[in-house]
Amino acid sequence: MKINRNPHEKAMVLQLSGDILGGPDYELFTRTIKELIDEGHVDLVLDMGKVRYINSTGLGVLVSGFTTLRKNMGQMKICNLSTRIDRLFSVTSLTAVFPTFESLDDALASFEE
Repeated sequence: MKINRNPHEKAMVLQLSGDILGGPDYELFTRTIKELIDEGHVDLVLDMGKVRYINSTGLGVLVSGFTTLRKNMGQMKICNLSTRIDRLFSVTSLTAVFPTFESLDDALASFEE
């Protein structure tokens, strides 16, 4: 997994790409979340438009980041899920945990509501 930071006025956007499988991905994601919290960024959007594959451990990585942000009074929203990953989120009931949006603009606009 690769992570690119893209700051916006309402939230920090993390553009994820590649596969999310756990192990080194967990360490990278956890370190990134902690750095962002330390910098004062607690509202995040994960743009997953370039994520090819995510396994159950990878889902755990996202849940861990979500929990850390919640403990710090932040939010994590997800956008641009592929059809396959969107189905995985639905089957695992993670759509009840993560607010998901079709586009980055929709996800960013949701911080105003």
